[in-house]
Amino acid sequence: MRRRMNQRRKGFTLMEILLVAGILAVLAAFAIPNLIGSANSAKVNLAKASILKNGLLGKALDSYKWSMGKYPDTQEGLAALYQPKEKKKEDPRYEGPYLDGPYEQLKDPWGNNYHYRSPGEINTEEYDLWSNGIDGKDDGGKAGSDDVKNWIER
Repeated sequence: MRRRMNQRRKGFTLMEILLVAGILAVLAAFAIPNLIGSANSAKVNLAKASILKNGLLGKALDSYKWSMGKYPDTQEGLAALYQPKEKKKEDPRYEGPYLDGPYEQLKDPWGNNYHYRSPGEINTEEYDLWSNGIDGKDDGGKAGSDDVKNWIER
């Protein structure tokens, strides 16, 4: 008789398995939205880290200005940071390229192009630089939009 009890108790019952699966489902229901929110927050922080003054693009634009005496104008755009060394033949001040890789790969964390305007409408002495943000729509960096911008709204 004792042997039969041990043989019967080797596995989990269906109820135990369902209970554990239910608990895991409830935990996942709470965890997944938090993880998605964290991912979006991380992308916003990554975009800010690129476009702010001490970020990758901000430093590249400053390096361009130190070499050329001005920021690239709106028409030249961020592509001016990628021009090959041959440009030095045209303008001996040019010390670029200021960023590595092809210009076509310069994308914000959501896979969209950055927007650049110089002279800026907000930063009139420098440039305006922004990303479309989470929704992917270009709001022109307007106040209240989700665009990630290199200026502080006042």
